[in-house]
Amino acid sequence: MQETILTFKRYEKKYLLSARKFELLWERLREHLVPDLFHRSTVCSIYYDSDDFSLIRHSLEKPVYKEKLRLRSYNVPGPDGEVFVELKKKYKGVVYKRRVRMSAVEAERYLAGQSRPPEDGQILREIDFFLQTHEVSPKAFIACEREAWVDREEPELRITFDRNLRWRDTDLHLSSGSGGEPLLPDGEVLMEIKIPGAAPLWLAHLLSELEIFPTSFSKYGTCYRQDLLEKFFNGVIVCV
Repeated sequence: MQETILTFKRYEKKYLLSARKFELLWERLREHLVPDLFHRSTVCSIYYDSDDFSLIRHSLEKPVYKEKLRLRSYNVPGPDGEVFVELKKKYKGVVYKRRVRMSAVEAERYLAGQSRPPEDGQILREIDFFLQTHEVSPKAFIACEREAWVDREEPELRITFDRNLRWRDTDLHLSSGSGGEPLLPDGEVLMEIKIPGAAPLWLAHLLSELEIFPTSFSKYGTCYRQDLLEKFFNGVIVCV
């Protein structure tokens, strides 16, 4: 059984693909890829922020350094199901992700300041410091259907395809199911390329030939721009 990785340092590039563009790309891409060990899953995330959304507002300004806190599961967990508390940082284009594993109930209680996890460690202390310096609470749930692939020659190159992105800002619990409102137009696919260094030449040439270019896309940022921002200024969301 493959051990779950709890720390990451890598570059991540995002691409929004129409259904037709995905078909053209996949015909050429498939010969290079094999399924990741966790090939298909429903990725569920809850994003934490301050009441005035200071974290996502700072992130959307494209600073040199930014960070975010989220609670993530792969498929909908029960109360005792496995989830990850993730602290994700980005500095000069490099993504650093640190996460700890616990049950869904333990994670919610910990992030609400109601209890301590049963285990301790460096990563947990980093998350503790974040919680001490930021007053945050759940603000948005986002889910998608993900396919994960790795390069058959360079397994550190990972490519994921996210479909049926949806979100909600109510019932913010991972165990409450994965339903929500659509986040992208029907048929559109979010591709992410994740790699420790530069992409291989064959991939760079393929993307260039098909005129597929990286985009700045934040799932949580899109929720904020499309709905949460208006609710906040209209007083639907009130700062406590």
